[in-house]
Amino acid sequence: MPRTGRPTLAAALLAAISVLATACTGQGGAAAADDPQADVTLTFWHGWSAPGETKAIEENIARFEKAHPNIKVKVTGNMTDDKINQALRAGGDKAPDVVSSFTTDSVGKFCNSGAFADLNPFLRKSGIEKEKVFPKTLLEYTQFNGNQCTLPLLNDAYGLVYDKDAFEAAGITEPPKTWSRFVEVAQQLTKAKGDSYERVGVMPTFHGYETTPMRLAAQWGPTYFTPDGKANLSKDPAFANMLTAQKDLVAKLGGYERLERFRSTFGDEWSAEHPFHKGLVAMQIDGEWRANMAKEAGVTFEIGTAPLPVPDDRIADYGKGYLSGTIMGISSASRKQNAAWELVKYMTTDTEAVVAFANSIHNVPSTLAALDSPNLRVSPEFKTFLDIARHPKSTTTPAQADGGTYQLTFTDFAYAVEKGDVADIPAGLAGVDRQIDTDIAKAK
Repeated sequence: MPRTGRPTLAAALLAAISVLATACTGQGGAAAADDPQADVTLTFWHGWSAPGETKAIEENIARFEKAHPNIKVKVTGNMTDDKINQALRAGGDKAPDVVSSFTTDSVGKFCNSGAFADLNPFLRKSGIEKEKVFPKTLLEYTQFNGNQCTLPLLNDAYGLVYDKDAFEAAGITEPPKTWSRFVEVAQQLTKAKGDSYERVGVMPTFHGYETTPMRLAAQWGPTYFTPDGKANLSKDPAFANMLTAQKDLVAKLGGYERLERFRSTFGDEWSAEHPFHKGLVAMQIDGEWRANMAKEAGVTFEIGTAPLPVPDDRIADYGKGYLSGTIMGISSASRKQNAAWELVKYMTTDTEAVVAFANSIHNVPSTLAALDSPNLRVSPEFKTFLDIARHPKSTTTPAQADGGTYQLTFTDFAYAVEKGDVADIPAGLAGVDRQIDTDIAKAK
């Protein structure tokens, strides 16, 4: 499953993190002084909840404890950011020493507020050159202004999952590489049924599960901020071009209202009733987990995977995509930071541990060595996402002091554009820039 909070959850998470930012600023002052060789029990909180996921965590922790017999780890799963933030704010013995979060958008706040300890000193002390261990894009979303307050723990790559049988029946021989071809294929694969659909080629609206503005914008090579930190959405044509292209696709597939009525009939994203599993959409913008989930749901068609298409004038960039993932950090209030570092170091940098975890929960490994490990289980469908993760032009959304608030502002504007409520996209984006700059100034 993906390890990122979608916009439907982000507002609540950001509200909770705002409380944490106020409460925790300045907590992480002194350098860690605890003895990592002493007998100690660490408290580790994470968000995984599915049986297979929690089992994978437990297996990694068991291997860690065997290698570090003096350190015991008390694990608590299914912890939301809200619960984590409340515990960190309250402090005391019940607060976690180590935290894993799915909300990469929160890294800017975590680092800026001092809620998590800067891991740069720990990396240096361990002789770890992070640029040689982690892909560049993953380092970008786990730090803010030089403060490496988190490290990546597996990652997600976004691409296209498609119904090969539907392609063959329509005479389509390969997945679309350019946006114009993507539009043509989506139209070919769409089957109307009265004022609704039997199937859509793709669900293009921004409420369509993983079809977020940020993931589509990544294919246009956007620059969210200027070198001096000002919002750049109105000045970089990538954003207006993406919004215009998406709005055009919505219109060609039947219009916003008709598509949204059809979307409202879809089953839960994380169940066997997902519309891709049921044959209601032929192409799905999604992550590396979808093909495996579809197989587990018992789909009868052959599944294909491919990178997302790129604008026609950027065909040389084909193969790239949007990257995100899980983050792991140490509470700045923990009195066991050196021991906590041993756990974080093991889970995020040990190749065997990273590969075992990736194999267990079908996520993309988060270190360069793990990506190339012969022990990594790679199906043809999964290989596509490994290639996206390795692509030099794959990108992420940059960390900011306001967490993911700037992305929510952009997403809200994108919702208005696709509905037809925005007459002048460039002028609207100028307003988005002003709002983003105001929010970031307040967060700082």
